[in-house]
Amino acid sequence: MIEKDGAGRMARGLSAGEALPLLIEAVREAGEIGLGFAREGARVFDKADKSPVTEADLAIDAHLAKQLRHVSSAVGWLSEETADTAERLDRQQVWVVDPIDGTRGFIAGNGEWVISAALVEAGRPLAGVLLRPSNGDLYTGGRGLGAFKNGVALNASQGALAAIRTLAGPKPMFDLAQRALPRVERASSMSSLALRIAMVAEGSVDGAFASGSSHDWDIAAADIILSEAGGLLTTVAGRDIVYNRPDPVHRPLVMAGRERQGALVALFEGMN
Repeated sequence: MIEKDGAGRMARGLSAGEALPLLIEAVREAGEIGLGFAREGARVFDKADKSPVTEADLAIDAHLAKQLRHVSSAVGWLSEETADTAERLDRQQVWVVDPIDGTRGFIAGNGEWVISAALVEAGRPLAGVLLRPSNGDLYTGGRGLGAFKNGVALNASQGALAAIRTLAGPKPMFDLAQRALPRVERASSMSSLALRIAMVAEGSVDGAFASGSSHDWDIAAADIILSEAGGLLTTVAGRDIVYNRPDPVHRPLVMAGRERQGALVALFEGMN
């Protein structure tokens, strides 16, 4: 029998197989909320750091919290749009969500935004879901369960560094890589970092970068999707990302298929 706490919630963590359907259902419902605001318009506010947030971000955050936080008292919570507390640091598992990754894309109406939700365990993603409501693309990944886009298995492109033809990310990092790869072309970086990582997972770009200041909620779901698709997301020093730290901010990142990740990371030696 599953142990429950006084509020009737599970008092244990979840497996990847248990978490994925919960994440998918919550994110699909959140997508409908986001599309409603996209059609009708959403008020825009400035946060303390001057970055934008909209009514849609807040409404989706409230929905995801309602759907996920009650599942188990053993699972903590970290969201871009919820005031952070130290309580999550005592949990082995944490829901990590970004109600809208790519808020500027949402405001611009370019469709380059996703809803990102993941379950992190012991500092690493266990399950993750990305939904791009503008076209319905659903990316899913679970540890040992594979990665999929709309039900079709994902495979990051592999091969030698010299075989890379497309890279996405900030121009300074692209320019640095292009010194060693003169034939490479710069793909669209997208308003959403999670979507950029998903592009590597699906093989539509051969590798990508991110400048410093990304947060857990930007990358956790995309990280497990990329990993299960045969890719890696690391720091520019080649180290794994550790999630659910007191400060959930990360330095510049590199992402590619496993076969070429080390060689791509080497191009940025001295940057970290």
